Amino acid sequence: MARIVNGDRLEDNILHSVLPDEDSFGTAVFLDVETTGLSPASDEVVELALCLFEFSWETGEITQIVERYVGLREPGVPISSQAARVHGLNLAAVRGKRLDDARVNAMLMRAEFLIAHNAPFDRGFVSRLYEICNRKPWACSMSGIDWRGKGFASRGLQNLLRDHGITVNRSHRAEDDVLATLQLLSCKGQDGKSYFYELARRVGRR
Repeated sequence: MARIVNGDRLEDNILHSVLPDEDSFGTAVFLDVETTGLSPASDEVVELALCLFEFSWETGEITQIVERYVGLREPGVPISSQAARVHGLNLAAVRGKRLDDARVNAMLMRAEFLIAHNAPFDRGFVSRLYEICNRKPWACSMSGIDWRGKGFASRGLQNLLRDHGITVNRSHRAEDDVLATLQLLSCKGQDGKSYFYELARRVGRR
């Protein structure tokens, strides 16, 4: 399995095919957040990463990375010590930082649906920042794929990455996790279909 280091050259790990019918292509955004804590009601985003990509509805193949964005954000509440231990971000690292709201909104607008690993968690945070997230369908790469039926003991992202030989230098950092998860979703099961194929079929075309 190909190796990711800080998400570099993910595109080299994803096949790029051309299908004759352009209508068979779709677009989606995979996103991930790092936060000050676990409560969407009282905690805030400190890092947001998005990857807008193109895929084939017919095969489930991720065919092209369209645009990537990662940004830091100074929160209005303290970063809990528990959260800081997970993602390694402290107030000094995010002081004065702001997300590029116009760019994020433009990427979200282009997506037919949004994806996250443990989507209810990420959705609770980003929906407070970007109202469009409430109007887009969501898919969850943790619960929307039958990982246990495929023989994996855990649906946790870091465990799944390890099971597939996918490594990152900075686990629990938004951009690294986004790119690594896209590589995971590009892997194929015993049926010859990518994991993303199963996820996209659950969402369905709109």
